[in-house]
Amino acid sequence: MALSLHINGVQLERGGRSLFPPLTVSTGAGTLLYVRGANGAGKTTLLRALAGLASPSAGEVAWRQDGNPTTAAAATTFVGHANAMNDALSVIENLSYATSLAGQIYRPVLVGAALEQLGVFNLALRRVGTLSQGQRKRASLARLLLREQPGARAWLLDEPFVALDVDTQKMLEQLIAQELKAGAIVVLTSHQDFAIDSAKTTEVLL
Repeated sequence: MALSLHINGVQLERGGRSLFPPLTVSTGAGTLLYVRGANGAGKTTLLRALAGLASPSAGEVAWRQDGNPTTAAAATTFVGHANAMNDALSVIENLSYATSLAGQIYRPVLVGAALEQLGVFNLALRRVGTLSQGQRKRASLARLLLREQPGARAWLLDEPFVALDVDTQKMLEQLIAQELKAGAIVVLTSHQDFAIDSAKTTEVLL
């Protein structure tokens, strides 16, 4: 199963003002799409549009699975810099909810393996509000691994390396590289330097 992304003449607005000129880019399986730009250029807004959480003022975002149209909800997992976790719920409850929102079946073994891989398995029953910023970030990143198989969903990552220590950043770089090799599309923004082994990289400057 191969995903492809087609951004056709997309424009996004903030306060009635276009954030960038019409953007057109197409990319396929195994591609790292690196979105660059100054603060306020529209990077986060673009990722939200790719995830189906914001509507373009012009143009179209189209996801396709094996050449057939599919929804952003079915095609993507979006992890923003805000973590999007409820402080009053435990880590495991947050991940259960995220799985449901993604239209996937909740599999405890898969969730446990994801938490183990991110080094936060021992925090599964802790309320998110009691965690450090780095622990919250790693728990949030565990959502990326709740897919049916490697490469099955596109990863949309907004500043994914913020609040991560050096070792965890390297781990995330390796996870991204592995997902790309499995055929995923990974779209990311970052103000931090990173080293990701990618056979295909496309840069978009907003």
